Amino acid sequence: MKKHQLSEQLSSDPRLKMVRQVTKLMDEQFAIGRFRFGLDPILGLIPVVGDVGAYVISATLVITMIRHGASGRVAAKMLWNITLDALVGAIPLVGAVFDFAYKANTRNLKLLTEHYTEGKHQGSAKPVVLSIILTMLLILALLIYLSIKALLWMDSKLSPLILK
Repeated sequence: MKKHQLSEQLSSDPRLKMVRQVTKLMDEQFAIGRFRFGLDPILGLIPVVGDVGAYVISATLVITMIRHGASGRVAAKMLWNITLDALVGAIPLVGAVFDFAYKANTRNLKLLTEHYTEGKHQGSAKPVVLSIILTMLLILALLIYLSIKALLWMDSKLSPLILK
């Protein structure tokens, strides 16, 4: 589907009006030249409170979309988008840049529009949730492994200094 067609469908579907407005505010309200951004990356500059606030607003949008008929599959994808946005956005410096580039609410609005207008993303959330859980477990295992390696390395470097 062409971007213009998607835009027309977004503007004509009354179920999406409030969601469209908040999405624009969070992801594309302001412009500097051709670069568009919203409140999400600005809020992300406020440690903890900003990230939590942006996540709550995004989660509220997802809940609204679910109440208006989003399937389990599309809801799981939306939750993944906002969670990824919040987690990476919480990392100092990298997160700030990521927040300006990764527009989770806009991605979710596109998912919902595809769901409503094209019948995409139908069905159960089980495959999506299962893949998310497996990915999270792999990341957790990698983090534990890297933490142990870092601690062992630090121990090998600090032990001789402490024993002197």
